[in-house]
Amino acid sequence: MLSFLDSILTFMIKEFSQTKLTTILKGSFIFLVVLSSCKKEAPRSDAYGNFEAVETIVSAEANGKLMFLHVVEGEPLKAGELVALVDTTLFHLQKQQAIASLGTIGKKQQDPNPQIAVLEEQRRNLVRERDRVQRLLTDKAATPKQLDDLYGQIEVVDAQIKAARKQAGTVNTGILGEKDPVLAQVKVLDEQIRRCYVRNPVDGTVLTKIAEPAEVVGFGSPLYKIAALDTLELRAYVSGAQLPGLKIGQQVNVLVDQNGGGVKPMSGTVSWIASKAEFTPKTIQTQEERVNLVYAFKVKVANGEGELKIGMPGEVVFSSQSSGIVPPPQNGGQN
Repeated sequence: MLSFLDSILTFMIKEFSQTKLTTILKGSFIFLVVLSSCKKEAPRSDAYGNFEAVETIVSAEANGKLMFLHVVEGEPLKAGELVALVDTTLFHLQKQQAIASLGTIGKKQQDPNPQIAVLEEQRRNLVRERDRVQRLLTDKAATPKQLDDLYGQIEVVDAQIKAARKQAGTVNTGILGEKDPVLAQVKVLDEQIRRCYVRNPVDGTVLTKIAEPAEVVGFGSPLYKIAALDTLELRAYVSGAQLPGLKIGQQVNVLVDQNGGGVKPMSGTVSWIASKAEFTPKTIQTQEERVNLVYAFKVKVANGEGELKIGMPGEVVFSSQSSGIVPPPQNGGQN
């Protein structure tokens, strides 16, 4: 630049008279003053960064064919809205099989009543015979041994009746115990069927549709990506010298580029400050150009009109004096 100006001056000295040269020099001086004032560096922001949002990847929780996927990129979804279904045919068939096995378990139970009825009839006959022998014994027509034998036979039959009842109860308890695993299996199948119905977990806007209907998906296969865009966070960086003046909850000005040039100021709130320093990201400039370690922080900015986009660059001004930007008026919380 200096060599260029020196060449111009040498040329003018050779070609023009003293009066003309004086006029030209005055004009050149004014031009240089105006040029330097135009190139005067505009006030810089305190921090620079990019907007981001909490992105949620919604995945399948079952294996099978994707029957439908009702999501469109750019459209909003409500939390709890049914958006996809994985084929449930196999699970329904397994459930029907388990329910059918419950019916067969009931048919396996043993009924001890017929056997007990035979034994009880046999006991009644022995009791009648005992009573008859007792009468004969009174008339000396029977022996005490005959009576003792009948008492012994009656005791044996009583023991057989008790054993039959106990055996049937034990067997039936084991059979009925088979129902619990089958009932648990039915509950597992119900849960697997429930997981085939994919419901949107959060309110937000669909960013990316990953899967398509009729595709075969597995557990954990991503279906779509969604994020809440009503509030975005500007992730920016400050040096250690700027850090003491930054507080969580602090109100700051956020500047974003406008169409046609210029910037638009917006209000933001510091929501997070890193507790550990990191090296300066290559895409981020800080106020001190030679700083090596910086601290990340986030500023929440309302995006009611949807003008802010993920990845959009932004600038942060900690106070209105640092860049000449007038902060938005405070109306005591009223809009």
